[in-house]
Amino acid sequence: MHPLDNVIWNALSTSQAHLGVSRDRARKFHKDVSPLGGFSEPSDEAYDSLSSLVEVGERVGLFLEADPKPPSNWKIVASIPLQQMIYENGTSPLGDTKLPVFHALGEGDVPEMLALTKLTKPGPFATRTREMGDYFGIRQDGMLVAMAGERLRLPGFTEISAVCTHPEHLGQGCAGRLIALLLSRIQGRGERAFLHVREDNTRAVELYERMGFKTRVLLMYALLMKQ
Repeated sequence: MHPLDNVIWNALSTSQAHLGVSRDRARKFHKDVSPLGGFSEPSDEAYDSLSSLVEVGERVGLFLEADPKPPSNWKIVASIPLQQMIYENGTSPLGDTKLPVFHALGEGDVPEMLALTKLTKPGPFATRTREMGDYFGIRQDGMLVAMAGERLRLPGFTEISAVCTHPEHLGQGCAGRLIALLLSRIQGRGERAFLHVREDNTRAVELYERMGFKTRVLLMYALLMKQ
């Protein structure tokens, strides 16, 4: 198996084990870090293990190879086609125009990060998500107008995530420059970059393809709630 075939499970089994909890056949991040969880393989036993890690009403996001088929104590909130893309080779936009100032984002920036992700909806983002990796932003007139960072991490691989731009600042190349910055840092560590994107987000898919990302597999993002 490729390490990215069961990426959430593998991240929580290695580099990010300290950010989550586990029970038998299931693992999940602390809910203030991320709603993501994973199985050794999907089965009733694995769902039972996951159930022991969450409270009633709590939501868990899973990356699955097919539509979810959970036991009756789970409600399917959403099931969305997802592309997993991996960086092959591409050109960096960093040298195209004058570079913006990149700001490393920390604990003090969390309220603005939460507000931007709530507005743009790049994917789940919680109060401690920034602890999963390095996050950077671009500010204009003091306001955070774009950001991107690292989410899932496992030996040899780092995911680029939370790529988002305020709607009033689209078309300025902010996302591409932030991705290029992260690519440079990830490759500088001798790792490979990958990401996940909704299949219907054609604007983002086209940007990633232009930058050198190729679709590796198609997945289903299943958002489930324990009943």
